[in-house]
Amino acid sequence: MAGREKGPLTEPMYYVLMSFLDREMCGTQITEFVEKKTAGRVKLGPGTLYTLLAKFQDEGLIAEISVEGRKRTYQITDRGRESFREELERLRACVNDGLEALN
Repeated sequence: MAGREKGPLTEPMYYVLMSFLDREMCGTQITEFVEKKTAGRVKLGPGTLYTLLAKFQDEGLIAEISVEGRKRTYQITDRGRESFREELERLRACVNDGLEALN
């Protein structure tokens, strides 16, 4: 696993990384993206969100690109994109295994 060596992503982690695929975002935009994308199934509280953002920065998956007062904007790195792709492939394999088991 080149992008992330620490195991599979949790559902909130997966959606936070997904939020950056098209553009850079601040915390409020990330929260809105995740809630809309999951139809409210995944809710990010500030503690969870900012813990994940710090973790992703430490792992080199995202980078802070601007700070305006309290608003911090982040973008995904190449390593973050690779980590997201790897997780997507892992999830596809899980779904395929489940579909095979049902047949």
